[in-house]
Amino acid sequence: MDMTIGKFAKAGDVGVETIRFYQRRGILPTPPGHDGVRRYGPEDLRRLKFIRQAQTAGFTLEEIGELLELDAGDDRETARKLAKVRLQALDARIAELEQARRSLRKLVGECASGRTGPCPILSSFGI
Repeated sequence: MDMTIGKFAKAGDVGVETIRFYQRRGILPTPPGHDGVRRYGPEDLRRLKFIRQAQTAGFTLEEIGELLELDAGDDRETARKLAKVRLQALDARIAELEQARRSLRKLVGECASGRTGPCPILSSFGI
C-alpha cells in the first residue's frame, strides 16, 4: 500500500502542505525517494492519524512529539502525566467558555427587544 504524498494526504484527510509541515517539525518522517517519488505506507498513515487525533484532543505538536517518542518505549507513566496535564488545560478552557456563555446569555436577555436605551451587549464590549 505505497502512496504518493497526494494520496497519503488524502488518506489522512489533510493537505500536502500539512504533511510537509509535520515533516519539518520532525513528527512525521520523510520516506526515502525512489525514482524521485517518495512513497508512504501503512505505518506512516497510522502515525499521521495519531497526530491528527492527538491535535483534536488538544495536544500541541511538541507534546505529540513526546507522545510519539513514548510510543516506542511503552512509557505509560509519562504518557498518562502528559494526558492529565492536557485534560486539566481542557477543563480550564471549558470552564472559561461556560462562563463566557453564561455572560453572553445574560447580555442577550438584557438586550431583549422592547427595552430602551443602549444595548448592554454593545456597552459591555466597549462600543
